[in-house]
Amino acid sequence: MKRVKIADLKNQLSQHLRAVERGAEIEVTDRHRPIVRMVPSGANQSQIRIIPARRAFADVRNRRYPKARWRTDSLKLLMEERGHR
Repeated sequence: MKRVKIADLKNQLSQHLRAVERGAEIEVTDRHRPIVRMVPSGANQSQIRIIPARRAFADVRNRRYPKARWRTDSLKLLMEERGHR
């Protein structure tokens, strides 16, 4: 089991989470005192379902939408919604 200080955990959180995801156990310490142990959740990987896209991203990447044809100015609507913030 790997021991990690809180500051190291904060600085490299993604790396430590990936290690736990791969099966490692990590004990987080505060001044050499164990605080928490991170272990893999044990969730069954078969529960993940990937749904393929209906269209390729390249088909919609450069799509341009028409300008809104509102009867009022969009800035006026924004300022009205925000109020006096």
